[in-house]
Formats: sequence, structure tokens, C-alpha cells
Amino acid sequence: MSGLRHRLRALPLRSRLALLVALAVAVAVAAVAAACWFVTRVQLEDQLDDSLRNAKMDNGQMRDLLASCLSGGQLPAQEFPGQYTVQLVAADGTYCPAPNTTPIPAQPGDIAVAAGRQSDALHTTENDNGQEMRVYTRKLPVVGAGSAGNQLAVSVARPLGEIDSPLSTLAWVLLAVGGLGVVGAGAAGLWVARSGLRPVDELTHAVEHVARTEDLTVRIPVEGEDEIARLSRSFNSMTAQLATSRDRQAQLIADAGHELRTPLTSLRTNIELLARSDATGRAIPPEDRKALLDSVKAQMTELAALIGDLQELSRPDAAQPGPLQVVALHDITRSALRRARLRGPELTITAELAPWYVRAEPAALERAVVNVLDNAVKFSPDHGTIDVHLHRGELTVRDHGPGIPAEELPHVFERFWRSPSARQLPGSGLGLSIVARTIQQAGGQIALRPADDGDGTVASVRLPGAPQPPPEL
Repeated sequence: MSGLRHRLRALPLRSRLALLVALAVAVAVAAVAAACWFVTRVQLEDQLDDSLRNAKMDNGQMRDLLASCLSGGQLPAQEFPGQYTVQLVAADGTYCPAPNTTPIPAQPGDIAVAAGRQSDALHTTENDNGQEMRVYTRKLPVVGAGSAGNQLAVSVARPLGEIDSPLSTLAWVLLAVGGLGVVGAGAAGLWVARSGLRPVDELTHAVEHVARTEDLTVRIPVEGEDEIARLSRSFNSMTAQLATSRDRQAQLIADAGHELRTPLTSLRTNIELLARSDATGRAIPPEDRKALLDSVKAQMTELAALIGDLQELSRPDAAQPGPLQVVALHDITRSALRRARLRGPELTITAELAPWYVRAEPAALERAVVNVLDNAVKFSPDHGTIDVHLHRGELTVRDHGPGIPAEELPHVFERFWRSPSARQLPGSGLGLSIVARTIQQAGGQIALRPADDGDGTVASVRLPGAPQPPPEL
């Protein structure tokens, strides 16, 4: 059984479908043919039995047959119906057939009828030539036969071959028709399988083409609304997503290389100047040496920040940065404000923070708030003011800087995008894209808009609330 199953699995799918269709049709045809054959047999047997019960012979024929059996004489054969075999059966088991007929041994039922123990008997037996006969026995309807007639029964029989022959012919006809039906069903199943699996073949060719060439632009034509159409749409959507992901990956690598080139070049230049000074023995003035070392330190800090941002963005967009937990957004904002004040000591930062709890990853959320505040610090004028408010889940950070032109607002959350006016400022262009990703993963929204009075920019972060955790004991 396992070997047969293994061989079936080795067949192509269309062949298996055609085979299953042919097998199902064969079972159905066999069931119908068998039912037809058995119903026909029962009907023919009933008709044969009815003809035996209704066989009529007049009293004269019965007297002549009785007289012939008692005297041992012979009667003309034409006096008895040719399709019947007629014989008399006595209560002691002896029997006397009509002239020119093959005797049929008396059965217990026939003897019981002759003895008067039952009214009639119907059974199948063989005559002396081995031919199967259907026999009906009833009491001898003879008047004036004396006491001998009271112990006799008459049996009327016909050969079962009369129904076996048409049944055999019917069986061969059903077998031929069923065979043709199975062959036709197999051919039809193969045609249907080929037609139905044509989209699967196209999908297979497309997958093989993608695996061979890495060409993600291939698309499969979609027709209809069935499961194959859904599979084709899913494949097209998958290849489109893969193509987009590959393009974004290539763009990320290109942008990262571009952003790394500037600090690395500056860092290499400064280190070469320090190395040349030590190699030649020509000392660099202390002020210039300190400036070079400060520049090296700043470039290393910028590289470390850029590498951290790249690591953050290397994770899939659908992946969570860490386990989510209920955290106090107001406490995280206070912590971020302390860091922002250190980076902009000359700025005035005001804060009004109402309690609000959210479900997020604490470290990622704090980094996002820090990036929003850093952006405000970066673009604020000297001795400017930054206003921070947290009310009913909306955190707003407003600076009083030059603002963002309307045509640049759609690009502020793109990776490595930097405003032309900000290209001379430190940063990698990844801060706001990381903020947008973190806020979206927490189920929130972020937006930048010009301030209502046109002075500066407002960053708005909305996060859904979470139940306040119980106090620790």
C-alpha cells in the first residue's frame, strides 16, 4: 500500500487528477451497472415465476397425463406447452414427467405439496441433464381421479437459461459502456486538469525564472476569482514586495555609503595630519592640535551614531524592536528633556506633561522622543525657546526656528533625506525615519507641520493609551 502511494505521489499532478477522476467515474459506473444488472435479474425472475404460477392446463390434459403415468402409456407431445416442463409428483417422492421432457428430481417442497402439508412450492433445481430449472409445484387440480389424485402434485418448470442469456448480454453491454465511460472520463479529467492547472504551470515557470535570473519584475496574468487567481495575485504581490525591499536595501546601502564617506574622509585627513607631524618631527601648534583632536572625536561620535541608526533600520519593518510593556510616556519625556537640555544649554525648554501611559518598548520610545527633541534643538536659533506639551496622548514639540518649507514636508520621514538648508548641520538624516517607525510600531502617528503663527515647526506624536499599571508594593 505504501509503495502504491509512493508511486502515485511520483506522478505529475495532472496525471493524478485524471487518474482520480477516472477512478471515481469507474466506481460510479460499476455501482450503477451492478444495480442495473441486479434489478433486471430480479424483474426477470419475478416474470418467470409469474409465468409458472399462471401456467394453465385444462382438466383433460391433467387426466391424460395422470392416466399415462398410471398406465405407463405415452401421449402425443403436442398436447403439452413446449416452453414448460410438466411432471406429476407423488407423496412418496416418485415423479412422472410429461412425454419428451427431461425429468426433474422431486424436492422436499414438491413432496410436501403432494402430501397436502403445504399449498405450493417454488424453488430452483437441476434436471437430470444438469440444467438449472425454476420449478413451481401446486396440488393436482384433477376432478374424478379418485384417491390417487389426492396424493399427487403437478410441477411446472422452465429453464433459468431463458433469463441467464439476456442477463449475460446485458452484463457485456454494461461492461462495454462502462469501459468507454471510464476511458472518456479519464481523457476528460486529463483535459480538465491541464486546463485548470495551466495557471499553476505559469506560476511554476515564473518561480523558476525568478530563481534562475533573480528578476522580480515578472508578473502572472490573473483571470477570474478562483483559488488559482488568488494564488497568482499573492505571487504578484510577493514579487512586488520583494522588488521594493531589494530596491530599498540597495538605496539604503548607497545612502549609507554616501553618508559614511564624509566623516571617514574628514577623520582620515585629521589622522594623517597628526601622523605626519609625529613622523616629521614638526610639531603642530597646541591650539591646532586640540582642534584636530576635537574634530576626530566629533567624527567618531557621528560615525557611532550613524552605525547605531543603521543597526536600528536593518531590522524588518514588521518586526518589533523588543517586548512591549506599559510605560509612562510622561516619565520618558522627562528623561529625554534632560538629555535635550544638555545638548542645547543656551536654549529655554518649557514642558507641561500630563500623565499618560502607553504600550511600547521603553528604550525605543525614549530614543524616538530624544530624536524629536534633538531635531528641535538643532533648528532652534541661539537662545531660542522650545515648548513641549503632553496632553491626552498627544506630545507636541514646537521650536521657533526657520520652519520647513511646504514642499519638503512629505520627505522629512524618508531615510537619509536632509533639507538643503540642513546639510551643513550634524546628523545622518535617519533620526526622523527612526521616530516614524517606532511610533508606528507602537500603534501611533507622527506629523510635522508649520506653527500656526508661521514661526517654527510643530512635531506632533499621538499614541494610544494603555491601562495604568498597579503600583509596586
